[in-house]
Amino acid sequence: MTANWMKWMTELSSRKWISQLTGAFSHSKVSRLIIPVFAKSYGIPLHEAEKEIGEYRTLNEFFTRRLKPGMRPVFSEEASLVSPVDALITAMGEIKSGTILNVKGQDYSIDELLNHSPRAEIYKHGFVFVLYLSPTDYHRIHAPVSGVKSESEHIKGKVYPVNDFGMRNMRSVLSRNERLITYISHENGEIALVKVGAMNVSSIKYTDKQSAQWNQGDDLAYFEFGSTVVLLTNSNSFQPLPNLEVGHKIKMGEQLGSFHSVPAPTRNHKE
Repeated sequence: MTANWMKWMTELSSRKWISQLTGAFSHSKVSRLIIPVFAKSYGIPLHEAEKEIGEYRTLNEFFTRRLKPGMRPVFSEEASLVSPVDALITAMGEIKSGTILNVKGQDYSIDELLNHSPRAEIYKHGFVFVLYLSPTDYHRIHAPVSGVKSESEHIKGKVYPVNDFGMRNMRSVLSRNERLITYISHENGEIALVKVGAMNVSSIKYTDKQSAQWNQGDDLAYFEFGSTVVLLTNSNSFQPLPNLEVGHKIKMGEQLGSFHSVPAPTRNHKE
């Protein structure tokens, strides 16, 4: 009964207009008054922030804060894949014939996650990381490889929560929520960087809409409030570090594994 009631309440509160209202407040000047409480409640490490806490004009500006230089060194070994975010690994593993297995008890179709893109075919035997960002985490998303944007797609959708309850009790959250997908071609293949919106996320934005090429570790996009990144590598191209496992906390720039040499797929550029 309790679980059904919570699912019903979650369904009601996942309407986009509620997130838009939350977003409007977080952009307002009055929202700056709750920044100290917000930071203390979530144990946010203020010493890492680019500015002093009193310099942020809105809650959104604080939430999407940059860090001081050197706070996230980027592992730079050749053919490496690094984490694009500070996050908890909630799922990882080989993709089995186009299916991501056991993400909080649910399986996910690559076709649905990528909105039935023709590009889904090259990921059907790839590798996946599902990376959850809590409100405590740094919320900018960085390039996990050096490469060129092959394609970008913004998919409108729901804003279900991506916390443990939402992921276990709501159907196919990662494939039904709003998503901003960036495909990046690199010297060893292609990756898909899927930014998944969530409850109270008013938007997912590129840092620079005009950018079409990034060096590993470059600032690429950001979430306005917490969410999840799904990182996909193309088929038979990647070997994860042996010590990584579900439940492991990782920082942006830390190594996730290494690529084998696989030619990048040829696709037409599309915005």
